[in-house]
Order: sequence, then structure tokens, then C-alpha cells
Amino acid sequence: MSSGKDENFGTINSVTIRYRDFSGNNSSKKVNMRNLVSQLLLLLFFTSSTQVEKIELNGNTYVLDFFDEFNNTEIDTTKWAFRTDSKHWSTQLKRNVELKNGLLYLNLKKEKSLDKNYTGGGIISLDTFRYGYYETRVKIPEGEGWHTSFWLMKHNRLGNTDPSITEIEIDVFENDSKHPTGYEIAFHKWLGGHISVFGQHVKTANMRIDFVEVACEYNPNYVIYYMNGNEVKNLDISEVPKGSINIWLTSIASHLGGTSSVDDNELPSNVIFDYVKYYKLEE
Repeated sequence: MSSGKDENFGTINSVTIRYRDFSGNNSSKKVNMRNLVSQLLLLLFFTSSTQVEKIELNGNTYVLDFFDEFNNTEIDTTKWAFRTDSKHWSTQLKRNVELKNGLLYLNLKKEKSLDKNYTGGGIISLDTFRYGYYETRVKIPEGEGWHTSFWLMKHNRLGNTDPSITEIEIDVFENDSKHPTGYEIAFHKWLGGHISVFGQHVKTANMRIDFVEVACEYNPNYVIYYMNGNEVKNLDISEVPKGSINIWLTSIASHLGGTSSVDDNELPSNVIFDYVKYYKLEE
């Protein structure tokens, strides 16, 4: 390969590529350098963009379909709605949701809003999903009084919970911050009347100090719950009605978990999510 240079600037404007054609004859072709670079960049882009992230679990293949690593400066409102209800001890506010340093912060405060003395926050996926693998990493706040969840339930697009529109609820992670070394997993049926199908406590290291990775595999016949890559429960749901679900990442002030009050001395505080991913079950 030889090159042509601009005598004034010494830059390469073209290259001559020598090659052997299909007949075995030696050939050459002069190519504009800018065009060559552009074509190579396009090839690189399309090659990388067509690579699909997949995982294999229990004989099933799951393809990455939705994710957010929270690397922007603001919440992507083409992906997320905000939780804005007033429930238990707090009102959830859009302004309490913040992105920084590649992480999602749900800021928790002692402040008056509507009839509540505290404010929390959360985000809810705009898209609904179905069978697949769901995963996040989360770190809980200091002090008592906050109920933090990674859960899957249909959303009414009004910023609040509405069990009347959903078939099921999968609680992948529910922590009451007075218990920093454990969380709850659960499954609820809502269609035709509420039934709490299952609930279990999962022990962890101190989640105020470090993140915990939590996930679930939702299939037509079972839900498998995972913690830090290890299976903690395989639940048979073959006889339960199925439905589409939204992804919720939320934290509210609450009496749940035997909590008597919010620890005001630790406020303001925050819940931190590292990322969230959904892998769709490959048909």
C-alpha cells in the first residue's frame, strides 16, 4: 500500500491498495483516505451495534431488551415515569430523583408535602415487559424508616400504585431500613382478589455499606429469585394468572417491617441504584 501526501501539510490524502483479484492477477486501487476512514468507522459501528447481549439460565436464553446504567445527567423520560403518590409516611417527589456519577439517587428528606412530613421518590418504566430476567444493584439509606423496593407490577401511568389493573406483583427486593442485613422477596396475585402467594426473608451483608445485586427470572411456570448471582428461591407459579409488568425502583417512608418512626437524625439520606436491566425470554 502506498500513500499520497499533501505537500503543504504532509497529511495523507489517499492510499493505493494492492491486492490479488479472484483470477489471481495483481491489481491496485487508489482510495480517498477520508472515504476509507469513514467506511471503516461505519463498519465498526454497525458491527458493534449488532452484537446482542445474551445470558443463559436454566436452559433458557434471554436477550437484553431494556437497560439503564444512569450515566446521563437527567432521567431519560422516554424510559421512565416518576412515582408521585402520597402513601404511608411520605409524598414522593420528582425532584427527589437525581443522577450523578453514573448512579441513580433517590433522595429522602424530612419536609412537609401534602399531608406528610417526609418525601421520598422513585421511577417506573414506561414500557411494560413480560417473561424474562430482571436485575439491579442497590444500596440502602442510613437510619430507620424507609421502605426501598425493586419490584414488578403494572403501572396506571398516574404515578401511584393501582392493584386493580394488574394481574401479579413480583417483589424482587423489599427492604425496611431498620434491617440493614436482610430484605424480603414476595409474590402477590391481584387479579380476582388479592392473594399473598409467597414471602421470604433473605440475609445479606450490611447494605448500608455496600451494594447488593438482586434479580429474578420470570417464566410462565416459575419465578426464581437471585441474590449476588445465587439462587435463593424457586417459586412455582404455573397456576397463577400472568400479565405484563412495569419496573419500579422506589423508596418511601413507611411503618413496614415493624418500623415505629423515621430516624430524623440521619436525614437527608438517599437510596442508590447502580443500574437496571431486563433480558427478554427468547422464543
